[in-house]
Amino acid sequence: MSDFIVNFLAGGVSGAVAKTCTAPIERVKLLIQTQDANPKIISGEIARYTGIGNCFSRVASEQGIPAFWRGNFTNILRYFPTQAFNFAFKDTIKDMFPKANKHTEFGKFFAINMASGGLAGAGSLMIVYPLDYARTRLASDVGGAEKQFNGLADCLKKTVANGGVGALYNGIGVSIAGIIPYRGVYFGLFDTLSGYNPYQKDESTLLRAGSKFGCAQASAISAGYASYPMDTVRRRLQMQSEKPQSEWVYKGTMDCFSKIMATEGTSALFKGAGANALRTVGAAMVLVLYSEITRAMGTDSN
Repeated sequence: MSDFIVNFLAGGVSGAVAKTCTAPIERVKLLIQTQDANPKIISGEIARYTGIGNCFSRVASEQGIPAFWRGNFTNILRYFPTQAFNFAFKDTIKDMFPKANKHTEFGKFFAINMASGGLAGAGSLMIVYPLDYARTRLASDVGGAEKQFNGLADCLKKTVANGGVGALYNGIGVSIAGIIPYRGVYFGLFDTLSGYNPYQKDESTLLRAGSKFGCAQASAISAGYASYPMDTVRRRLQMQSEKPQSEWVYKGTMDCFSKIMATEGTSALFKGAGANALRTVGAAMVLVLYSEITRAMGTDSN
């Protein structure tokens, strides 16, 4: 089995497991992040969420415990190829760069890791973006018994019917602009920290995995905050995709940025960032699982 296939499968399995474990946190993050663009909350039909605890308790009481995993199937459907392509592309792209000695060429070593991670993230996002859009819409649906969309197919069908195929790609520009620093920091910082991790290849599974998790958690939190404002903008743009363009609140990326800052304040670009910090545990799990799976398969290059 080629290294590309092993990396593809290892990345996909790692992502699916981690996303299922952290789905409740991720749904709460999305609800808080997109509530100011949600028609039912804007109209007052559904009360605003006042924080992470309030959101958790209300979802459980109003929608039921299974609602925490609303959109999770779509998320896995999206995340499996996303992470699979991310890891497979990253390692393939990294091999195209000249080798750099981490001890004598730190700047070059770090830049290669950042560049390969960012390019891999941009490439994989372009492949799976319609699924990313559908996942946002399904997870941000605040309906109880009466949901706005009855699953992935219904979400895609209604969006295309009202806004055309292009509506599925609403926000892709800012998404690519955001994914490059996110994946660049996420993969680049992790690969760089791993290069200096004295326990990276330790025979003790607990010590090895624990040290990898520390590197992964630092990378995931840094990446999350580095790109969070752009993530907020793309989620807001995705929230209006199924409507006719004449009803859109935001006319584009810069219009969305300016309106959020003018009407809600700059801090609004970081709504849901607290829940996102908790969610990075899942992102860290992905890196550790991937590293351990490829180690077991004999393809780990770190």
